[in-house]
Amino acid sequence: MQLIKTLGIITGTLLVMTMAGCKAGGDYQGLEYAPNMYHSVAYEPLSQITDKNAGRLVEALDNDDHGEFYNSNQYNPFRMTMRLPPPHTVRRTSNGWLPYRAPNDSVGLRLADKLVNPLKPTEDVLAQGKFMFESYCKHCHGATGGGDGKVSEKFAGVANLKGDAYKNITEGHIFHVITYGKGMMGAHGSQVSEEDRWKIAMYVKMLQKK
Repeated sequence: MQLIKTLGIITGTLLVMTMAGCKAGGDYQGLEYAPNMYHSVAYEPLSQITDKNAGRLVEALDNDDHGEFYNSNQYNPFRMTMRLPPPHTVRRTSNGWLPYRAPNDSVGLRLADKLVNPLKPTEDVLAQGKFMFESYCKHCHGATGGGDGKVSEKFAGVANLKGDAYKNITEGHIFHVITYGKGMMGAHGSQVSEEDRWKIAMYVKMLQKK
């Protein structure tokens, strides 16, 4: 009986000490159940980890044939996942278009008036233009472009795209303004691709005819 009591005391003491040792604090943050959920892997696209076992223990339960840190491209002769572009090259869109380079000033806006929309007014393009308009423009300009969106209830001066002052603007003008912004409207060039800007411009002109 005394032996059982002694073993119980020892076991209890060890359990208390173990639990006390699990407390996180300072530089020690305790044990983690799934460390790869707490600490994301910083991938460097221009550095290559060729060891397929790198990070194997991090994802021991996965069925991949390589560790989590392995990032080499087996289909590239140099095993690279990304290559630096040649110096002085210019990015083109998926359609082969060069980036829009008109300046963000009155001269650029006048030049934009003469631009011709490179897209054809098909039903599919107009449908996509409507989708993009409702995603990026409707909250200010309203569903029909009448300047009656939710934002206009809080801020005066939202453009009525169907008003006389805007009926004669060109699709190039609209494209330029979406790109750089104008007046109260902020620039959307970083949010909306060039192709989608043209689709929105085409859809706005269609709204103006209704």
